[in-house]
Amino acid sequence: ANSSVKNSTMKVSTAAVVLALATGASAYQQPTRSTLRSLGQKSVSASGPSRNVGSTMKMEDFGFFKGTSYSFDDTWLGEECISEVGLEKRLNKDGLRYKMNRTEKEADEVGRMYNLPGFTVNLPLIGETYLGPPKVADIWEALGFTATSNNEARQQEKLKAIEKARTAKKGVLNGPGAEIRAKWLEKYGYPRLVGSGGIFYADQLSTDKEPMGGFNMGKSGSIWPVPPNVKAGQYGGVKGWGMKNAGPTVDGLPKAKL
Repeated sequence: ANSSVKNSTMKVSTAAVVLALATGASAYQQPTRSTLRSLGQKSVSASGPSRNVGSTMKMEDFGFFKGTSYSFDDTWLGEECISEVGLEKRLNKDGLRYKMNRTEKEADEVGRMYNLPGFTVNLPLIGETYLGPPKVADIWEALGFTATSNNEARQQEKLKAIEKARTAKKGVLNGPGAEIRAKWLEKYGYPRLVGSGGIFYADQLSTDKEPMGGFNMGKSGSIWPVPPNVKAGQYGGVKGWGMKNAGPTVDGLPKAKL
């Protein structure tokens, strides 16, 4: 019994010495389970500037500038871009989709996915909420794999923009346009849409009913296998190298003699 007491006393005394050396204690202290458990551990405290959330500046409109050009109502009233819902409704008026979502009209045409049922509940804080399948053609569109913003209306807008860039008379910042075409051909080897006031890129997508041609510079090339309607716009197609033989030039101007 005496030997066991001596052994336990020796263990505690040894731990106390180690603790005193590790912590730099100037006097002996009786160790506890907490201090023994923390032996050999290093704690690093990081101090930095504290942030008082209550003093953060908040933007509020108190109506002080009402009736002036600085008031909230005069700046944003009627502007759809301040709201995602408002922006979606405005685009839908022109038949355009927002974030690859079908327009309200297109959604009604396809109906609920697989005609599955849904129901409306009144949730706290949120209010009346519909729980059920979305108005999409299938599960793949619901997951986003086949969803697209490139509907018929968007394709028509791209065709309008291509024609506008091709027939424009003024250049960038109302600078020279058609008259510098020969210089562009000589310098770069292809005619920039010099009368466009800038460069318009008509993205070529597999959902396009006709080739869009990208930058419409009469160039060709593809890295991966592409759908037939995309391929039709490349190489000898109407939007690729074949554009040079199809008749109209990229910018609609007669061929320049260099």
